[in-house]
Amino acid sequence: MRMVATITACGLLLAGCGSGSEAGPSSSTTQPVSRPSSPQPAPSQRSTSPANQSKSPATAGTGIKTATSDFGVILFDSTGQAIYLFADEKSSTPACYGPCAVAWPPVLTTAPPKALAGVKQSLLATTKRTDGTTQVTYGGHPLYFYAHEGKNQVKCHNIQSFGGLWLAITAAAAAAPA
Repeated sequence: MRMVATITACGLLLAGCGSGSEAGPSSSTTQPVSRPSSPQPAPSQRSTSPANQSKSPATAGTGIKTATSDFGVILFDSTGQAIYLFADEKSSTPACYGPCAVAWPPVLTTAPPKALAGVKQSLLATTKRTDGTTQVTYGGHPLYFYAHEGKNQVKCHNIQSFGGLWLAITAAAAAAPA
């Protein structure tokens, strides 16, 4: 019961994350996507989760690309979901678990991650989580989604949550400007 209350409280706290501005990713290889009227699946249910991988070859890792947002050019997954870093993590070892990982699901992969438009393959790597899953890192930063964001939205850049600052990440593996 206490866990449910904690998760609910965290969800309510984070549901209002950001100003609600939408940023449609755009790059030379990405077309703006109109926002669908139906709710988006939670990040843990996206193609980066092993249960929902398409029937592509087993060697296809999670694709990471750059696109333009209100905060400059930042990282997105191949489906247009914004990617964040947790500033309190000082190494590639993830620190976000439990209720934190419910609100900020890790970017997972089942194979080496793939650099797409604007991303440096040399900065992509992985780290093991305590549950045995493999999380994508970029420039040594474990990567996360925000669970209450739709595709092509960047609502939670420069937000204090779960004891630390959450920031969109640039192709140079740095925090996007505030």
